[in-house]
Amino acid sequence: MTSSAQLHSVDEVLPRATLCVLGLQHVLVMYAGAIAVPLIVGGALRLPKEELAFLISADLFCCGLVTMLQCIGVWNIGIRLPVMMGVAFTAVAPIIAIGLGPGLGMPAVFGAVIASGVFTYVAAPYMSGLARWFPPVVTGTVVLVIGISLLRVGINWVAGGQPTLPGPHGPVANPLYGVPLNLGIAASVLATVLLVSATLRGFLANISVLLGIAVGCAIAVVFGKVSFAGIGAAAWFNLVTPFHFGPPSFDPMAIATLSVVMVVIMIESTGLFMALGEISERPVSERDLARGLRADGVGNIIGGVFGTFSYTSYSQNIGLVQITGVRSRWVCAVAGAMLVVLGCVPKLAFLAASIPPYVLGGAAMVMFGMVAASGVKILSRADFHGNGKNLYVVAVSVALGMIPLVAEHFFAQLPELAAKFLHNGILLGSFSAVLLNLLFNRPGRAARTPFGARDEPRNVA
Repeated sequence: MTSSAQLHSVDEVLPRATLCVLGLQHVLVMYAGAIAVPLIVGGALRLPKEELAFLISADLFCCGLVTMLQCIGVWNIGIRLPVMMGVAFTAVAPIIAIGLGPGLGMPAVFGAVIASGVFTYVAAPYMSGLARWFPPVVTGTVVLVIGISLLRVGINWVAGGQPTLPGPHGPVANPLYGVPLNLGIAASVLATVLLVSATLRGFLANISVLLGIAVGCAIAVVFGKVSFAGIGAAAWFNLVTPFHFGPPSFDPMAIATLSVVMVVIMIESTGLFMALGEISERPVSERDLARGLRADGVGNIIGGVFGTFSYTSYSQNIGLVQITGVRSRWVCAVAGAMLVVLGCVPKLAFLAASIPPYVLGGAAMVMFGMVAASGVKILSRADFHGNGKNLYVVAVSVALGMIPLVAEHFFAQLPELAAKFLHNGILLGSFSAVLLNLLFNRPGRAARTPFGARDEPRNVA
């Protein structure tokens, strides 16, 4: 039998108390980001509070399952490193667009999540071939378009929700939109996040978003702006059931959109896994990488079945591994088990669902802005000096991706199928970036790394 002294630090099983404390720390670091996605998607799709609470429970539950799968590993799935898995911010904008699409709704969202998960699982071993179509100039452009698309959602949340509400005779103005108190509370959340990030270090800096939301909620409670309806009646424990929103439907455009986004997420995960291998002093082979990316795909399938979204590795938890120096994958596995338990506590989900939209909007300004900034960071790795034509790739693709955001009826006169494709800004911008990159940067013009780019982008979740 192998002694603990011969085990790699990644495989070391720490004492139970230590595992629990360190696992809880990982949960706290990623908790705000994990619940933010279902809150934002559910709010944008105008789901009732009960359904929003279920989304949060399902999200936490699946975060835990996929984290344990990634850390512990089953067959050829899971990278077996200290990784925390959570819903991907990169996929939020296309998921909202699918959910709001005529005749689509939540069934199409979950169908696209499941189908993109199958695509990811199958494509994982062939990542090097896929990545050649997504060098930094393409990946950075796609992430930038996604970030800008998300900012529209965050800005509306700051003002208190949507500018219009459905009425008996058509949309009517939202009387609570832009109320000064809402803007002030959102500003206090944003200020708290920035002050904590600027003045504190370590663990507290890592939970700056969570602290900002807590401050905003406290102020909202003082002004009587938080409704705790439903918390008392909610059960203390309840299992998350599959297909809560009904059987999924599979729309080709929705599937194509999320599959493109999953390629971007796989490229980001590649960079993150390589970095984590260096931090953990366990180099990541191509076989390891394929196992880790397969877990992303299986995570999507699990998420679609249980009523949540696309999954990816959370970079803030990788930072925590580096800060603490604790490399044991079993710490993250225990954190995953904690998330599964939290997902089965409906009272906690109802409490999170009670957060006013403007409180979440203050935090979203930072989180979504960081997605856009990550796109700019990835673009900084592209060659704009020796190859000025890359500017055309970014300029035209961003411009096309913005059309559905600023002119909702721009393609209304086109045939239905064409309008459906072109009205998806992320899909339109992504295809534009890939095609323009092929036009200006034909194969052979630049050397590529084994993963198809000069340098690998980092995770933006």
